[in-house]
Amino acid sequence: MTQEQISVVIPAAGVGRRMLTDKPKQYLTIHGKTILEHTVAKLRAHQQVNRIVIAVSDDDPYFSQLPLASDPDIVRVSGGQERSDSVFAALDYLVKSAPTTWVMVHDAARPCVRLSDIDRLIAAVISHDIGGILAAPVRDTMKRSNLNQDIVGTVERENLWHALTPQMFRTVELHRALSRVIAQHIAVTDEASVMEWHGDQPRIVVGRADNIKITQPEDLVLAEFYLSREEQSLKAESPKE
Repeated sequence: MTQEQISVVIPAAGVGRRMLTDKPKQYLTIHGKTILEHTVAKLRAHQQVNRIVIAVSDDDPYFSQLPLASDPDIVRVSGGQERSDSVFAALDYLVKSAPTTWVMVHDAARPCVRLSDIDRLIAAVISHDIGGILAAPVRDTMKRSNLNQDIVGTVERENLWHALTPQMFRTVELHRALSRVIAQHIAVTDEASVMEWHGDQPRIVVGRADNIKITQPEDLVLAEFYLSREEQSLKAESPKE
């Protein structure tokens, strides 16, 4: 049976101020390649990914220097001020020029996602009415503070999750929902919250906790460790000649 082909959207127009560097975090390097290149390579390795659309700022001076810029299988669109604007621009391209039933949205600075997690996401979501996301269960005690950073309460962690990516939804439905959210100036932080705002209940698919998003300087070292460990594991599993 032919497997359903899925498009991928990568919003990569952010500046990543928390990394305290002179360039956006997706252009920092690990093992001689930018984080964005690692992320794209990981997604392209999945057999059901057939198209990747990257949203990049028009004034971005870095993307054009990467091999990705001349790759005929990579589509670049103009990113916006907010993540939602960038995702919408990529979805708009897909809906109008290269329609596929399903789309996955993945963070540019999340290069450690495992193909096995993507497999689980697709298997769980492909027959779901809405779509779903990878997520990791909250393990630590959760505290709520006031504006002065004083603790005002402990939050029950049962059924609490760290939202990860990819997040997978039907292309047309996500495009339509996101257009309404943007038109009404609703603040959203991911694609699942777009669908939630419309009253939908996306599915949670348990993902690996090492699928980290590089946000702080210390995350870069951790991502390098995870990528190195995965590479060593793949070499150990490959058949000897």
